[in-house]
Amino acid sequence: MSITETVAVVLLAVSPVAMPTQSQEPKSSVREFVSVSGIVERVDRSTRTLTLRTSSNTTEVITVAPEVKLFDELKTGDRVTVRQSQSVIVAVRPGTKPSLPVDTTAAATSRDPSGRSEVLQQLKAAVTVERVDRSKGLIVYKTSDNQRAMRTVVDPRLLEGLNAGDVIEITYTRERAVDLQRAR
Repeated sequence: MSITETVAVVLLAVSPVAMPTQSQEPKSSVREFVSVSGIVERVDRSTRTLTLRTSSNTTEVITVAPEVKLFDELKTGDRVTVRQSQSVIVAVRPGTKPSLPVDTTAAATSRDPSGRSEVLQQLKAAVTVERVDRSKGLIVYKTSDNQRAMRTVVDPRLLEGLNAGDVIEITYTRERAVDLQRAR
């Protein structure tokens, strides 16, 4: 999965059509635990990663923490639900142009003074908001390479004050999976 596809799977959007007059304070959803369910396509024991098929055309690679023992029992075809930590920061930045995702993982892990960062990936991108449906927690956005996506937003605070045409800078941080269960 490319970085652009990864951002499209998990992020919100931005656009330069109707620029706000001032920057808004960044909104963040800090260390939220999200669940992902799917069918195991691949288990890589050396890197402790699972490739899950979450829909007919979407896979997600998830790194599992060493203390999660069920990982060692999994095989291709198993149905699982994985719980992982993620955070999202959304900031309206007047004058910002939509951009392709930039991998800022190295900077995120270097900020951890203990040297034991659990950050697996951090991406930053600017996207264009096309539509916001606060009642359903949905956002439609366009990336700088003109791909449209509609995403559900777990934390409704991230949608507050967003309007079609806003340019939004999104920072998405993903950490190791903290829980793994067989689906029933």
